[in-house]
Amino acid sequence: MIHINEEVARCLLCADAPCGEKAARALRALRFENNWTAAELFAQLNDAEIEAAEKACIHYDKPIRIAEIKAQVPQPQSKVAAKELPSLELNFCDMVCENPFFLASSAICTNYEMVARALEAGWAGVFYKTISKQDIREVSPRFDALQKEGTPFVGFRNMEQLSENPYTVDFDILHRLKVNYPTKRIVASIMGQSEEEWIELAKMAEDAGCDAVELNFSCPQMKLSGLGSDIGQNNELILCYTSCIREVVNIPVIPKMTPNVASMRLPALACYYAGAHGISAINTIKSITMNPNAEVSDKKTVSGYSGKAVKPIALRMIYEMTANPLIRKAGIEKHMDISGIGGIETWRDALEFIQLGCRNVQVCTAVMQYGYRIIDDLILGLKYYMAERGIVELKKLVGEELKNIVLPSELDRETMVFPKIDRDKCIGCGRCYISCADGGHQAITFEDRKPHIVGTKCVGCHLCRLVCPTGAIGQAKRMPKVKK
Repeated sequence: MIHINEEVARCLLCADAPCGEKAARALRALRFENNWTAAELFAQLNDAEIEAAEKACIHYDKPIRIAEIKAQVPQPQSKVAAKELPSLELNFCDMVCENPFFLASSAICTNYEMVARALEAGWAGVFYKTISKQDIREVSPRFDALQKEGTPFVGFRNMEQLSENPYTVDFDILHRLKVNYPTKRIVASIMGQSEEEWIELAKMAEDAGCDAVELNFSCPQMKLSGLGSDIGQNNELILCYTSCIREVVNIPVIPKMTPNVASMRLPALACYYAGAHGISAINTIKSITMNPNAEVSDKKTVSGYSGKAVKPIALRMIYEMTANPLIRKAGIEKHMDISGIGGIETWRDALEFIQLGCRNVQVCTAVMQYGYRIIDDLILGLKYYMAERGIVELKKLVGEELKNIVLPSELDRETMVFPKIDRDKCIGCGRCYISCADGGHQAITFEDRKPHIVGTKCVGCHLCRLVCPTGAIGQAKRMPKVKK
């Protein structure tokens, strides 16, 4: 018996699908947690097709065991026909978007051809790579990735700056994109070096036909001081630049905020008082990696960190804005829409941002690793999830989890949940025993390759459940704590 997630993770997600389009698409759906589509596609594959797919697999170690994966594909809780799937249309900053998924301003959207392919694939819009009047010259190499136990891109570091194109060329590209894709949302990301330059670039964005303008107050690796995240860490500059641009353009103004602050509340408040229509957050986190292969002429520097590892930090900062009591007190009749960024790879990641109040999400690192094609499972996964819950409008999910976020002092401390071992899944590796003995409460014994929970010692921390490689440890019912 295989561990299905582990086996699916081995799939190389080849560009040309040598195993066959249907098998490759089914494996990709599983990889991105779209179990509904995966189950539907695997059901259409017969034994001969699966055998042929396994023979055609070019994996460098051994072929992906597609037949065994099919036998264990998680079945959806209910059958939902494709024709019954709801729309993902959502209003963001007074823009009607066909779905909430946008490309984030970065290397994934630097020219017309790239963005056009993404829009045709199904992305609802783009925050184009930041346009400036600076002379941008990039370093080489400029990327590095943090890996763990064979998992690539746990975290991703980049030293990329702004668009290297002349700014007039970029605005022409944006104009052509809007003309040729009128139903898509084209947002210009800009960065000026003075108030006059910020205003000039914002006006050019509006003249190019852009739907909105994003103000890059957050790039962590600018070669000049007083730019990028230096602005996002200064509430007065946020207020100044946002308000002056708000006065001269009629399209939505969306500051992009840096996570390199203690709290997002005051920067968000500055955006609010400046009249911003929305906020993009978060940009990358300042970081250093020590990989010799990522050095630039034997030198290292502070640069931006992104990827799956930053998602919990991004969610915390989103919550600080969407639940900001200062903004609510200042004027409940007004609001700013939030575009969430940070570690979004699957539809479930996107859902978490939406449930904390985002009306739009941006993706970068996942596209760099897997390509624009992930939009299929982002869209279908979210649609199937809504259909199973009987939700017909995406806006119903916006902010629905805010009520469940409380202070640590408000958490239930009178009950606990014991871990529960599924003997059919347990392979007797003892990982739970080691972690509990050396990092927990010594509440697991291990004899004859079988772990046992010692109820009198277990405190319900669930470290054992998290380290189990086969998913053999689950949860029992919540119950009152026994007083000692």
